[in-house]
Amino acid sequence: MRQRNRHKRKKRWKLLRRFVLALGLLLFFAIAIPEYGYNIEPYWLQVKQVPLTLPHLDPEFDGYRIVQLSDLHIVDEMPEPFLERIIRETNQQKPDLVAITGDIVTKNPYEHASRIEAALSQLEGPTVAVLGNHDHWSDPVKVRQILNNSQVLDIGNDVYNVYRESAQLHIAGVDDVWAEAADLDLVLSKLPQEGAAILLAHEPDFADTVVKTHRFDLEMSGHSHGGQVTIPFLFAPVLPPYAKRYPSGQYQIDDLIQYTNRGIGMVYPRARFGSRPEITVFQLNSKKRDVG
Repeated sequence: MRQRNRHKRKKRWKLLRRFVLALGLLLFFAIAIPEYGYNIEPYWLQVKQVPLTLPHLDPEFDGYRIVQLSDLHIVDEMPEPFLERIIRETNQQKPDLVAITGDIVTKNPYEHASRIEAALSQLEGPTVAVLGNHDHWSDPVKVRQILNNSQVLDIGNDVYNVYRESAQLHIAGVDDVWAEAADLDLVLSKLPQEGAAILLAHEPDFADTVVKTHRFDLEMSGHSHGGQVTIPFLFAPVLPPYAKRYPSGQYQIDDLIQYTNRGIGMVYPRARFGSRPEITVFQLNSKKRDVG
């Protein structure tokens, strides 16, 4: 009888310990995961190096460095030291060109104009940009004014040409797809026939249209935030329209390389999990160099 009671007590204690452990783990994750998602990962910036060989790149542009910033979403909630770090990290990459692929703001560009201009005007080297859906939903005229005041060239539905002696590299851009402002035919009409061409397009799934032209080596996009909140090693439960096929990272679509930057800022619920903010550094190489 005593042995049986002792056995029952041990079993109860074992169950109690398991319950306390499970409760402790539940409380830990209930506290730690929101803390991580709201206060740690959103500011755990990744500077990602992406070497790319472009088939039509002239050897004169070997080593050409483009730093991509996307989805800054500069609002009151973005801490000033973090914004300063973004600019500092970008300049430390010694870019030949900085490319901003849309969503500079989330809303109310008037409220944040002076802050954005103060930050973007510190970027070193030529800087080009296209607008995103949030820029259009807020006030595209004001966003363009902010870019102009920051010495950032808006290349929406336009082309920025770079020359090194007789060699050419073309950086084209389309205005926002979701806002029905993109005009790829207009871009193609402005694009010289010779030289490698790179397209900035805020929405990554536009690549399925771009690839049909067989004129671009690379499309650089953002928009998805990499899902912003993901189930680790599995998938992003929520992705915006025009970012469901190519949500994050590098893809090969026929003869087009498509790259989707996870962005820097956030939209509601203003948390990141499994999708760190990203600055992408592309180092371009010519196919002739690889063959040689």
